[in-house]
Amino acid sequence: MAKQFGIIFGCLALGELLSLIPGLSIPGSIWGMLILALLLEKRVVNPDTIRPVCRFLISNMAFFFIPPGVALMLYFDLIARDWVPITVATVVSILIVLLVTGHLHQYLHRRVKHRHQCHHEHHGHHEHHDSREHHDPDGNHGIHGK
Repeated sequence: MAKQFGIIFGCLALGELLSLIPGLSIPGSIWGMLILALLLEKRVVNPDTIRPVCRFLISNMAFFFIPPGVALMLYFDLIARDWVPITVATVVSILIVLLVTGHLHQYLHRRVKHRHQCHHEHHGHHEHHDSREHHDPDGNHGIHGK
């Protein structure tokens, strides 16, 4: 399990180093996730290698919210004073994220579907393949959960 933690926290450490470069205003944790995603995509890291530690971290995620929650209590007076703009900013941010994510998903889904159709037409394949029937080794069924 030490190797698994080393991979994940190594990516996080590299991300933190990247965030120190002047002009790169992306947080280190985001860089770390991007590095890990790239390593997984390029098959440098096998997903099966880090799956157990990922499951452990996800199952204990609530524990990681304790320090920020305690720190938040230090600012109750500021939050009470400015709760309206904080609430408005939170709701607007959530709506923007939902809209952008939804539109991006639809765009990418149409693009992949179009590319798949063009590939089959180009190669003379006319059979219909429903991408919702995809099955992965973990027992999940594609994006649509069917």
